Amino acid sequence: MDTYADLVFLGGQVVTVDAEFSVASALAVTGGVITAVGGRDDVAPLVGPATRVVDLRGATLLPGINDSHLHGCAFGMATPPLSLDLGHPVVTSLADVAAAVREAVGRVPDGQWITGHGWDTGYLDECVSDPARLPSRSDLDAVSPDHPVVLYSFSGHATWVNSRALELIGIDRDTVAPPGGAIVVDEAGEPTGLLHEGAQALVQNALPPLGRQERTDAIRATLATLARLGVTSYTEPGLGPGGDGIMRGALGAETLDVYRRLLADGELTARLGVLLLPTGMAGTTEEFARTLTTLGDPADRGDADPRRLAIHGVKIFADGIVPNKTSWMHEPYIGGGCGSLCVGGETDAERVAEIGSIIRHAHAAGHQVGVHVTGDRAADTVADAFAAAMAEHPRSDARHYVIHGDFLTPHSMKVLAEHGFGVNMNPTIKWTVADMEEEFVGAGRAAYAWPYRDAIDAGVRVASGSDAPVTYPDWRQGIATMMLRESKAAGRVSGPEQRIGLAEAIRTYTIDAAWQDFADDWKGSLEPGKVADLCVLDGDLLTADPHDIPEMPVVLTVMDGQVVHDTLRD
Repeated sequence: MDTYADLVFLGGQVVTVDAEFSVASALAVTGGVITAVGGRDDVAPLVGPATRVVDLRGATLLPGINDSHLHGCAFGMATPPLSLDLGHPVVTSLADVAAAVREAVGRVPDGQWITGHGWDTGYLDECVSDPARLPSRSDLDAVSPDHPVVLYSFSGHATWVNSRALELIGIDRDTVAPPGGAIVVDEAGEPTGLLHEGAQALVQNALPPLGRQERTDAIRATLATLARLGVTSYTEPGLGPGGDGIMRGALGAETLDVYRRLLADGELTARLGVLLLPTGMAGTTEEFARTLTTLGDPADRGDADPRRLAIHGVKIFADGIVPNKTSWMHEPYIGGGCGSLCVGGETDAERVAEIGSIIRHAHAAGHQVGVHVTGDRAADTVADAFAAAMAEHPRSDARHYVIHGDFLTPHSMKVLAEHGFGVNMNPTIKWTVADMEEEFVGAGRAAYAWPYRDAIDAGVRVASGSDAPVTYPDWRQGIATMMLRESKAAGRVSGPEQRIGLAEAIRTYTIDAAWQDFADDWKGSLEPGKVADLCVLDGDLLTADPHDIPEMPVVLTVMDGQVVHDTLRD
């Protein structure tokens, strides 16, 4: 035979994720491409002297996982040793956070900024016991009077700082928050140290920007983690001028340059899709259009290897998040208020017109558009804006999508499905916040959040992503959550009517995520001719108890035919 396979897999559950979701037992890879799928007899002729033959022994071979919403540089920056880990269960109280900061004060030079990531009031004992008790600068001042401290919430939509940081930033009782942001104050009108949404840019502008080496180290750390998890593709949802004020510029344009250098050096061990971020929150059409022009025509980008690194479109923010009561909702939150769109405008009507104008401009320019939308009223508004843009400027395959889609309505689902648009949901966020959201929107709406079943039944193309560093990029937990709808904190079932099956859940991390990338014709399933992006999970995923899926080890990861993670030979 002229060409033997480089890799052959035998004796396992080869979950193809083809149109029939067929399951084979053997697969062969030659030159980075899948060349045979079937049984032992189909691959045996391809075994040569140099072929690596992997006996799966009943393990599960899947397409490489595609995390379709993951901030790679920010995730690397938010994890040790580059940042304090303040997520649950590492910390469980405000006292634990203070202890972590105290320890950092003892080992960093005088005056150096101390950063941390991951705090969540839903898992801090003092805040759980008294919902009115929020993190405060006073919690940090006692342990760090001289070092400025900036601690990012798990969601990325709130930042907690101490008094020294407020002083250096220049925030006091007279400071006016930027549009779309909030500086939380106490009864006396003094800043408490909490900054929401767009006000976080005040912190970022005071911090030294990330250097190229810091960005490189952060992305390398992320790539290593993703390889261990079987993730072979991900989307960076927002790199550009609008990200310069987020996490010291981790979402800024310079990060894209670092990715290109890693690609050129052969270090990009996962495929990367990018949404550009022309503006941050509270953008206007004029600002958006002006910046978008400087980013160039999408048809002229011509990256060196578009199957490894591709810019697909742009990201836009429509509203905020439920825990900050900044998602735009049809019905009021518990305690009042419905949130609002976060774009420019003095009234709801003006803001609706503004988000429609921004979406229409991006669509007409030929970009795929991903819009951060969490509230139900915002979802209806954005879906209608997508449809209006398409009617005004018809395009054959735009693949616009709603990012998050926490509270998609029947109306928004109908519009998305009719026009071939999608939604990118976040099961690991659902797992994390299910219990906490009840205090903001009540039990019924909290249970409905991330309505996978309804969206799929409506015909909407649904992809899944972690939104790391908001949650850890573990698709196994995401699969379990889609099937079980159980919460992280209490283990309670949240919205059982929105459960989906294993095959449907796997599709959201594979072929449907590939669809979002305009790549479902060459990746996302295990079929001859498609790229050899593979993930081997120890054990039989098809018969596993969903509760056990998060603990099933990833033992081998292959990207483009190259092994990037391997414990089978350890």
